[in-house]
Amino acid sequence: MQRKIKRKLRMKDRKTNFDYDLVIGQQGEKLVDNIFKNSKVEVKRDFWTATTGNIAVEFESRGKPSGISKTKSDYYAFVLADKFRDEVIIIIKTKRLKEIAREYYSKGCVKEMGDDKTSLSVLIPIKDLSNFAYDRATNSN
Repeated sequence: MQRKIKRKLRMKDRKTNFDYDLVIGQQGEKLVDNIFKNSKVEVKRDFWTATTGNIAVEFESRGKPSGISKTKSDYYAFVLADKFRDEVIIIIKTKRLKEIAREYYSKGCVKEMGDDKTSLSVLIPIKDLSNFAYDRATNSN
């Protein structure tokens, strides 16, 4: 008898958890849908992340502000190419990416890039990207 009650409780919990997870999932779907329907998304296709381990965020070109310094986008999407085969896309709110880029800029993680090395980019280690974002999110509460 005790075993049947425990099994029913576990089944009931699963139903409750499923219902909760379904609602949470649907909220996530609406968020992603809203990003692509109602937000400006700047898309960058990065061929070097698999080799360098970094995402490059341009901020200056030919001595003038460019890239993230001038963007009007709400979000940045980094499509990771080459060895990632365009199977990984990182989407991050521009405001948060600017915070992270400033942090890595202050650490000196800047590189000349592009045609004739006329652009400057902040290099953000992909492995640190989510950790940094997480640290900022948990410390802002």
